[in-house]
Amino acid sequence: METVSAATTVWTRDAVKGEKRDLWTAMKRGFRCRCPRCGEGKLFRAFLKTADNCSVCGLDFTPHRADDLPAYLVIVVVGHIVVPAVLWIETNYSPAVWLQLSIYLPLTFFMSLLLLQPVKGGVVGFQWALRMHGFDENAPSDIPPV
Repeated sequence: METVSAATTVWTRDAVKGEKRDLWTAMKRGFRCRCPRCGEGKLFRAFLKTADNCSVCGLDFTPHRADDLPAYLVIVVVGHIVVPAVLWIETNYSPAVWLQLSIYLPLTFFMSLLLLQPVKGGVVGFQWALRMHGFDENAPSDIPPV
């Protein structure tokens, strides 16, 4: 039986052709709702609709696939803030249920709305920095589009 030995390719950040993409910088720019490449152009044209491309550097935003991840992340963050506060207030002060509902429900709603767009921008920045979902201009041609 013959053995075939193929050379092992080791992927490094320096081996990637094209521009360097810093993950944290791209995510911070996306969190500020700016283009992950240049940090100048607007990422969104509406509340959760990404623009087709950056007005400054021309980066195409159409391949992003944030899907439900931003909503899940917002639920986790808001839940980790609101639930401990609710439990602490309930065990120490025990206010009336109508008072609790009149505070916690709007608080949860507005915190979720305030965080949803920045978190989606951070996810788009994350995808761009890691060359995911069509953000890689050097992708092999045999990979089908999503």
